[in-house]
Amino acid sequence: MPHDKFFASSPEAVGIDSRKLEEMFDRAQRELEIGLLPSAQIALARDGKIAGMRSFGTATFDAATFDAATFDAATFDSRTSESVSPEDRAVAVSNDTLYAIFSSTKAITSAAAWLLIQEGKLSVDERVADIIPEFGSNGKDAVCVEHLLTHTAGFPQAPFLPSRFLDRERRLEYFAKWRLSSEPGSRFEYHPSSSMYAVADIIERRSGLSYGEFVRERISLPLGLDDLWCGLPRDLHGRLADIVHVGEGMTDADYKAMGFPKPPETEVTEDAVQAFNRPDFREAGIPGGGGTMTAGDLALFYQALLTGRSFDGEPVWKPETLQMAREVRTGELRDPVFGQLANRGLGVVIAGDSQRNFRGFGHTNSAQAFGHGGAGGQIAWADPETGISLGYCTNGHDRNDLRQARRSVGISSRAAVCLLD
Repeated sequence: MPHDKFFASSPEAVGIDSRKLEEMFDRAQRELEIGLLPSAQIALARDGKIAGMRSFGTATFDAATFDAATFDAATFDSRTSESVSPEDRAVAVSNDTLYAIFSSTKAITSAAAWLLIQEGKLSVDERVADIIPEFGSNGKDAVCVEHLLTHTAGFPQAPFLPSRFLDRERRLEYFAKWRLSSEPGSRFEYHPSSSMYAVADIIERRSGLSYGEFVRERISLPLGLDDLWCGLPRDLHGRLADIVHVGEGMTDADYKAMGFPKPPETEVTEDAVQAFNRPDFREAGIPGGGGTMTAGDLALFYQALLTGRSFDGEPVWKPETLQMAREVRTGELRDPVFGQLANRGLGVVIAGDSQRNFRGFGHTNSAQAFGHGGAGGQIAWADPETGISLGYCTNGHDRNDLRQARRSVGISSRAAVCLLD
């Protein structure tokens, strides 16, 4: 849980309406009341402080007892395993419980790259192959840093075993084998993990620190967010809620009846998500989806992206850096699934027009809101118009895509209007 200094004396002390805040909490708790989600954690922040934070439900923490060398993700089920005592399987979560935030990590990785850009150590126009020579094979020599951060690099489904991320030699072997499926810059197609592996490698080469060390030393600790990790130490695994899948998936007929196209298959399969219960995956700190923290840390991280400063007022990102990062760079490129404008900045999504709910925002967010969601329904955004930021985490990954999306929009819509009248 964030330090007490980060909590406002009352919601009203930071301009938040307590009644509206409770309405947001009620919406966040709804899926737990009907027995769908096992646990959830949510925090809303403004003026650099948490106006309110709640944790609901129970979670298991069994995966922490498994050794990476013997762990078998194919047979492990955190709810039915007989390898641990029953009393350890489900305990009440608290504001100290850590959650995997999956692709919400992308904003943290990108914000790390912004620091290098700010310091003149990196340019968005640089070719990736000029920084990582091994990357330039198979036509990828045309890929620029900006392409990596805007999901226009052209290799969305490039294979990479997450647990190999810390093995530099294997990492470079993956880079060399990757092939393009579209010309860089010509098409927006979400890269679930591939492009962020390259961003992390660039961070390491230009900073002299490992990716996890850079995030820790340049973001987590300066912001005072002790529980923000990209690469969770083994001794903290006992605080990280195990991931479970819940509900029934939508059928082809369900999608057709709703008038929505069925999303294409990606690397984010159920087995791939469950693998993040493995100790080696947790420790790797996958740059596109391996961040772990509390919802409070997530909301406070976005407060820093609004002001550029730490809780103590020390500058981290310059205003011009944040303005650059939030500039929409994808023009008229559209999401291939729904046909909506991509609206991508440098590693973050910009809410934009009235169709912002398709980008993971609430109907009541302003057009300037920015953030990045994560698999399983994780929510993370800040809204410059109101100064509000939101972090929402759950360990229950809903197989029903539409229900999960509606939950995210519903929570965000209530959070965005929590200002005092």
